[in-house]
Amino acid sequence: MSILGTRTDRITTAVLDARAGLAGVAEAQPGFLSQGERERLLTELVALEAQVTELRMRTMAASGDVASAHGARDVAGWVALQTGTEPARLRSELKVAGSVDRAWPRVAEAMARGALSLEQARVIVSGLDALPPRVGVDVRERAERDLVGYGTGDKDEVPEGGFGPRHLRLLADRILYVVAPEVAEAEDAKRLAALDAAARAKTSLKMRPHGDTPGLTRITALVPDPIAARLATYLDAYTSPRHHSLHEEAGNPDAERLPQHHARGLAFCALLEHLDPNKLPAHGGDATTVIVNIDHDQLTKDLGAAGLLDPTTDSGGEQQISAAHVRRLACTAKILPVVLGGKSEVLDLGRAQRLFSPAQRKALQLRDKCCRAEGCTIPARWCEAHHLDPWSQGGKTDLKDGVLLCSFHHHLEHDPAYTVSKLPTGDHRYHRRT
Repeated sequence: MSILGTRTDRITTAVLDARAGLAGVAEAQPGFLSQGERERLLTELVALEAQVTELRMRTMAASGDVASAHGARDVAGWVALQTGTEPARLRSELKVAGSVDRAWPRVAEAMARGALSLEQARVIVSGLDALPPRVGVDVRERAERDLVGYGTGDKDEVPEGGFGPRHLRLLADRILYVVAPEVAEAEDAKRLAALDAAARAKTSLKMRPHGDTPGLTRITALVPDPIAARLATYLDAYTSPRHHSLHEEAGNPDAERLPQHHARGLAFCALLEHLDPNKLPAHGGDATTVIVNIDHDQLTKDLGAAGLLDPTTDSGGEQQISAAHVRRLACTAKILPVVLGGKSEVLDLGRAQRLFSPAQRKALQLRDKCCRAEGCTIPARWCEAHHLDPWSQGGKTDLKDGVLLCSFHHHLEHDPAYTVSKLPTGDHRYHRRT
């Protein structure tokens, strides 16, 4: 028998023995083990999984002929078909396996002895593959040695068990500063410029109506990381100090905390309503303008619905919104009202209403200090300027006609389900209609 055949038999025998051993304890209950025994079992299972994964990766990397023999696109696809596993996961392993087999033997060795998980190996290999071509072999070897040591815990001042994938990713991104500081800054600048260009090339934003839930639109976006971080910062500025408002706005005043995705969704809506159209780029001869078709009686009597001209919908370019929503938009966005009489004749084509100016906002903040709803303490800097005399009834953007309200109470101000009374102090009190 050849050496290769003998080695292959040893590999297969080891795997079959491991399977048989595990099958022999299938009925055993880990719950009866002591705490110390379970702690050891858990860590050993993770190490065993790393060893099995490394062997599978190594075998797939050497089995291109298997895919060819069966007409499969790649060996990962064939294994997935035979075993009922997910092809994408196996292809991800195969990609790491190819890189490890080609250039990074220390990563393979650490996985083979169960000291490095697949997740750690993937992060390390990604960082090593990103090293610039002009660095020498000695630099690459030192980078691999250092990163593997960080992952296995074999380096000084590294926690027992090594760093996890998150910390390893940070270390891998900066490894060039450790192993070749003389070229790191220039290479980092090139790498970041390339990443930025690639991110911008793939940036996209898609909007389509949510078919299962009328009234909702699904927004799917891919943006560069710095832009995403900036958006998250803006949204957290809304959610952090206004959890209570967002809870009530979502119809759940008793909840201690909204899920982050829900809170950020509400915050995103509030953020858009705060945008000053006067500062947006002009298009079609004017800054961004919302055009609304609404019957005059609906506008003045809190009745009915309005048609919002909207190029993103599939409803002939017009989206139905409530009259209350129109009145609220009139306080915070440029509205071009097309007010219709009883016979739908055009009665008035109003000009765009401007927002309260920055100077007026400062004066309102100095005067009101916080939301003027009774008992509300949301700071003025997080509030919205509301017209006391509704724009739909000829209200003006003057200080005496303005008041600061938080997002939640601004919604109530325009909600036909509530009545609003003004207290002698100037605060607003709300009651649900019965």
